[in-house]
Amino acid sequence: MNRFPWIRVMCGLALPFGSICVAMAGSTFDRAVERADRVAGMTPDMKPPTYVTAAVSDGARPATDSQRDTDRKPAALLAFAGVKPGDKVADVMPGGGYFTWLFSKVVGAQGHVYAIVPESIAKARPQALDALKAIAADPSFANVGVETAPYDMIAAPSSLDVVWTSQNYHDVYGAVSVFAVSGHTGVEEAAALDSAAFKALKPGGAYVVVDHVAKAGATAQDASTLHRIDPATVIAQAQAAGFVLEARSDVLANPQDPHDKSVFAPEIKGHTDKFALRFRKPR
Repeated sequence: MNRFPWIRVMCGLALPFGSICVAMAGSTFDRAVERADRVAGMTPDMKPPTYVTAAVSDGARPATDSQRDTDRKPAALLAFAGVKPGDKVADVMPGGGYFTWLFSKVVGAQGHVYAIVPESIAKARPQALDALKAIAADPSFANVGVETAPYDMIAAPSSLDVVWTSQNYHDVYGAVSVFAVSGHTGVEEAAALDSAAFKALKPGGAYVVVDHVAKAGATAQDASTLHRIDPATVIAQAQAAGFVLEARSDVLANPQDPHDKSVFAPEIKGHTDKFALRFRKPR
């Protein structure tokens, strides 16, 4: 049975919400495409499921969130992640809860969303949890819990369906400000995060990483200064943790981004070239 009927997994194919392709290097590429075809089904005319579009179009969403949808394309990303009603989802480093809100609406009363804030952030900026706590305190979001944990521990049961992190992996890898952990490099902490995600997911669960693209071969220092990361670095670290790269999406791609400026530079802020990777924990 096709779990992702709205996704066409094939490089270069345009979809209503971008294009998706398998990202696998070397001689395994053709086999990866073949495997992804069997997993994802291939119906390019189909759209994200109604439970995703209903969450995104919900009139109760904060205006400050919905105003960012053009740039963040949440419907396409949630469809890519495969989040569905009843799922248990960890939203790691959720910021103000943009995706936490949407995950809550998609998974519904039978599901649960764990908003995971790294200990380093909670200690340095406790106010960073305020927006998330406000969401969790709302009776309409009874399926949301806010947790703090070190990178090597996702404070959720080891039966998650999806672990998600958006636009923050580079902060961990580059040990940026409050994301840094004393006595450990960012490279080590990012690897610990991947291992924790692998442990928390049930077999067959998905690990989704969205972030700003850096030039090939970019270093941890580049991650710290430009707030970008080479997707090949994320792939290598996730695979070392045991994950299998299943697919990638270019729905947030911007070929006009030269990858040499900070994501906060006025001329590129909000429009950076971004990647979305979906890994799978083997069954």
